[in-house]
Amino acid sequence: MPDVLLSLVVPARIAQDVEDLFLAHPELVGGFTTSAVDGHGSAVRLVAPAELVSGHAPRVQLQLVGSLADLQAVLARLRESYPGANLFYWIVPVLEAGRIA
Repeated sequence: MPDVLLSLVVPARIAQDVEDLFLAHPELVGGFTTSAVDGHGSAVRLVAPAELVSGHAPRVQLQLVGSLADLQAVLARLRESYPGANLFYWIVPVLEAGRIA
């Protein structure tokens, strides 16, 4: 059973690249889910004129479950591949996971 859930929020402009990185490492990432979200608050860098007007920025949230060691390796690859990209993440324990088929 997976140990943890990694939630990662990335700028929409690099989301496909991050997805490709995940897909290139099936030994670390068995699967993941994506959702379109908007980033709000003082920690969100607003760059495009539309973002400055609206006060939020388009982001993609990716969620994946796995072992803590594997997901820390994923984060290390992200740090290496996307320095300064303003990625936000959190890791929480998974109490139970499964598939209802």
